[in-house]
Amino acid sequence: MRKLVLLLCLLPSLAFAQTPPSTAEVSAYDGLFKAAYDGDAASIERLAGGGADLNARDAHGRTPALVAAFASQELAFKALVAAGADPNAQDEIGYDAVTIAAVADDAEFMSLALSLGNRPNLIHTNWDGTALIAASELGNDEVVRRLIKAGAPLDHINNLGWTALIEAIVLGDGGPRHVATVKALVEAGADVSITDRNGMTPLQLAKARGFGDIVRILNR
Repeated sequence: MRKLVLLLCLLPSLAFAQTPPSTAEVSAYDGLFKAAYDGDAASIERLAGGGADLNARDAHGRTPALVAAFASQELAFKALVAAGADPNAQDEIGYDAVTIAAVADDAEFMSLALSLGNRPNLIHTNWDGTALIAASELGNDEVVRRLIKAGAPLDHINNLGWTALIEAIVLGDGGPRHVATVKALVEAGADVSITDRNGMTPLQLAKARGFGDIVRILNR
């Protein structure tokens, strides 16, 4: 348990390891990047028709579609994908539009991205994680439910040895939204026997953190 406490003190939020465009980057954007950030679907259609590179990259490997995701610009994202942009593009550390929306607790944008072909099972390279793991960490329970329904892998293990269920406990606060997240994962069939690298099960981790409501879910 002492190792877990030390890790929690030193570890930044995994979900927030992604890098949204800075104010300076946004100010410097032009062409498709500016149109994506501004939500200007008409300009996207015009620029795409003129041969603009729909999958161009900025300094952090973001495509216009990813910029639209960070800005929660649904019409821009839809226009980009309709014009031929890759809905599964990932930035330099592997974040895709679904994961960006999952972290932002933007269930509507995430559902749009999924409907346009963004896969729910992409692995990002920063923590070898998934959108479901990131959303579970944050207790974004509606996002979690939608990802589960879309077929996100329930038991993927990231490079810290954690599943979505474990991460909801280890990095969660035990509050109502993390309780709802754990409930959704367990009811969907997440494997409650998978342990962390110290051999602790989700139930043991929840007991160690004093998360009574989660303990009751895992004891059912």
